[in-house]
Amino acid sequence: MLLFKVLPVFLLASVALAKEEDVLELTDADFDQKLAEHDTALVMFYAPWCGHCKRLKPEYAKAAEDLLANDPPVVLVKVDCTEGGKETCNKNSVSGYPTLKIFRNGEVSQDYNGPREASGIVKYMKAQVGPASKEIKSWEELEKFLSNQKESSIIGFFEKESDLKGAFLQLANKLREKMQFAHSTFKDVLEKQGVKDGVFIFRASHLKNKFEPETVEYKGAAESAELNDFITNNFHGLVGVRKSDNQRDFKNPLVTVYYGVDYVKNPKGTNYWRNRVLKVAKEFEGKLNFAIASNAEFTHELNEFGIEGADAEKPRVAAKDAADKKYVLRDEFSVDNLLAFVNDFLEGSLEPYIKSEPIPETQEGSVITAVAKNFDEVVTNNGKDTLIEFYAPWCGHCKKLAPAYEELAEKLKDEDVAIVKMDATANDVTGPFDVRGFPTIYWAPKDQKDKPVRYEGGREVNDFLQYIAKEATNELKGWDRSGKPKSGDKTEL
Repeated sequence: MLLFKVLPVFLLASVALAKEEDVLELTDADFDQKLAEHDTALVMFYAPWCGHCKRLKPEYAKAAEDLLANDPPVVLVKVDCTEGGKETCNKNSVSGYPTLKIFRNGEVSQDYNGPREASGIVKYMKAQVGPASKEIKSWEELEKFLSNQKESSIIGFFEKESDLKGAFLQLANKLREKMQFAHSTFKDVLEKQGVKDGVFIFRASHLKNKFEPETVEYKGAAESAELNDFITNNFHGLVGVRKSDNQRDFKNPLVTVYYGVDYVKNPKGTNYWRNRVLKVAKEFEGKLNFAIASNAEFTHELNEFGIEGADAEKPRVAAKDAADKKYVLRDEFSVDNLLAFVNDFLEGSLEPYIKSEPIPETQEGSVITAVAKNFDEVVTNNGKDTLIEFYAPWCGHCKKLAPAYEELAEKLKDEDVAIVKMDATANDVTGPFDVRGFPTIYWAPKDQKDKPVRYEGGREVNDFLQYIAKEATNELKGWDRSGKPKSGDKTEL
């Protein structure tokens, strides 16, 4: 098994806070000359007053520090489009801020469309240089490679050409923007690792712990699909570090512990809590997934669990089951409390957390107001065809729709149809309703509430009436299937 060496003092010093000096600032006077000196560079064209630029700058500086240590290095550059870089920005067709472009040997290669946080920038740019898998020629080179990694690495050891090597290189090319791959065919490296044809996941040095091995060997068939599954299932280990750029890697059921996760400023404190989570995770290995996450980075997610103003010093715990239902540990964090929480979570004895406004004491107007706590009553189990609008109070389109929606509800108040609205920013949206913008409107037939249909028609009263008249389970009393008023009905379309 590979043992990681203690990092030299000069390398430990480089783990300090990222500095702006790591980002090369260029102007019209030196842009072309300086940029041509670097094989690969990422350039940020910015304006000092731009809010998005201000938010990006610290992440950009952190990424610059890591990428300068990469082999080969990637230089991060910034150009002020309002001062010394006006001509350069115009020449590169910069029309908004920040604009990021990748340059190779001084020439524009492509627009940068990758992540905007440090770890994501690093992954994306590392994938732009060199081969998908770095060739390792000595044991010392392998140790150096591993010491520079912020996450797990996938290393292949191959004495000769083989099906496993082919599958490994194919997968490395596919996943190069997400993970770091390296391989060796050199005899001394293979002998020291004790393998002639194998693939291993190596944990990053700061994530080593006594609850799981530092390396995990692949034992499956020489197929890229099976190797991919192995990497997916083992890459983050028992307790992964969940971040905005990798959160989709963590599948439900998932228990996440939120606190001041920071492996740059406070690695010792970060691992103090992670080791306690690991102790519990080991008890449930293979039954569900565990992760730690920065409470600062996931403030919005914490709010979705009803956790506000989380203290970085005190971990908070939340979980989601396979059905995406949410659960929260209300007791103070401890190994025993986390253990009990996970046991109850798996047994299904916990009450799910539902973000909901209070149930309205009275329903005013003809539009029925739904909240998460009464959603089943007023939508799912109301025994009526239902048109439901998911809105946001600040949404201009929703405000514009409101008078027509209220008029529609008034016209249909004697029909077997419910016109419902719900504030999707203050209430959990559950079931088959997929809300990604506002307003989102669904038609849910009374006998098929599990298969609602997104309404994509016009938003005038007549548009809604014609749609509902056609789609209603039972023909409306006041309108025929074409949406025309029936004889004796004085309602005008």
